[in-house]
Amino acid sequence: MTKDLIYNENNGIITNIGKGKRGVPMKYILMHKNTEVADIEIDDVLGRITSVNDVIHREHLPVGIVHPLRHNEVIDRGALNKWWCGRSIPASRMGIADAFETLGIYDPSELLTKCFGLSLSDHYWIKPSGSSMKWENVNFFDNEFSDDIGDVLFGTSTKSSGFDFYSPDNTSDGNLKKRWKIIDGKRCLLKAGSMPYRQQPYNEVIASMVMDRLGIDHVPYSVINIVNEPFSICEDFITKDTELVSAYRILQIRGKENHENDYLHYINTCKEIGVDISAAVDDMIVVDYIIANEDRHFNNFGLLRNAETLEWIGAAPIFDSGTSLWFDRSEDQIKNAEIKCKPFKKHHSEQIKLVSDLSKYDFSKLDGIENDIREVLKDQKPERVELISEAVRNRIDTLQSLAVEQNVKEENSFNDEYTEEVTAEEYNINMD
Repeated sequence: MTKDLIYNENNGIITNIGKGKRGVPMKYILMHKNTEVADIEIDDVLGRITSVNDVIHREHLPVGIVHPLRHNEVIDRGALNKWWCGRSIPASRMGIADAFETLGIYDPSELLTKCFGLSLSDHYWIKPSGSSMKWENVNFFDNEFSDDIGDVLFGTSTKSSGFDFYSPDNTSDGNLKKRWKIIDGKRCLLKAGSMPYRQQPYNEVIASMVMDRLGIDHVPYSVINIVNEPFSICEDFITKDTELVSAYRILQIRGKENHENDYLHYINTCKEIGVDISAAVDDMIVVDYIIANEDRHFNNFGLLRNAETLEWIGAAPIFDSGTSLWFDRSEDQIKNAEIKCKPFKKHHSEQIKLVSDLSKYDFSKLDGIENDIREVLKDQKPERVELISEAVRNRIDTLQSLAVEQNVKEENSFNDEYTEEVTAEEYNINMD
């Protein structure tokens, strides 16, 4: 039988208790660290917020859940629920059906209340109404957490009951198998690859190498093997003082204007809240072009914010780049398949045009990257590895050519403008 969590007010220890009556909405306070944000009710069965009874500190509400069409006066409960349920494990996660059966869970949103909605990506959580719980006693940045859920998600659990749900794995997103572990005191994320090549963990390492050479801010990755299966591993780049706000949430701050595409909507919205994101977006687009990233969606990039002051820090380092480098393609498909992309355009050849100045990148620093790729992918089929390394080289060469073309166009534009000014000046002199 699964168990729920209870917080002992006397000693600050979180323990398990048997499940109570299901289906009765429970009262909670939505918290942002130690700031009370809103008085809410959550249905235990559906895992949904059924009522927002009072907003205590509006400025600390999750970004983008105030209704944009009602002059920031009305809380959009639907948007708040979307944010809340978006914190849970997606139903499309690899192996999740078996994991839920083991845990006795029917909906991933059920897991959220079992860990107070705590995450290692931000500082939101729910406190039972009337409780004196403090952030310092429960957050995952300072306090240890259970391995039970991670073991179940990885299929390595030896338990069949009595699970400890106090884990950030309850609030991890994404479709690939993943878990959090405390390693040498650091909060680290382990993530698997998918069949047939299980290549994504290695791709994270290659992406890190590319960004190292170009001097682009990113999360470093390495690869470990667990029972002959590769996993990428990275340290949490969020701290107990900072938090990640996804691009998707930023886009909810206001509606998209008629003249804006997705790119301008994001750039302009960031500018309106005081963040010039253009250079960081350029970096992301260039890297994704080089590694042929297919899945840079609006939830795996964004901004960093100070959780106490709510001040925007800037762009988050680039992370989650594994769905790239023809990760699931055969040799013939690497040669012939057209690679689609996200988030601003459907094809890399179109998205790269959003970068106005490619000359600021020294692509010569990527000379020899093919050898690094071959070394990282050395356990893959040699013919396939050679095609991947050559394809990356070709994409780098294309960027170098595009940079030259941009410079020529800019010089021609300048010369044309200069000629027009001189001609006009001479004309005025002659007229006098």
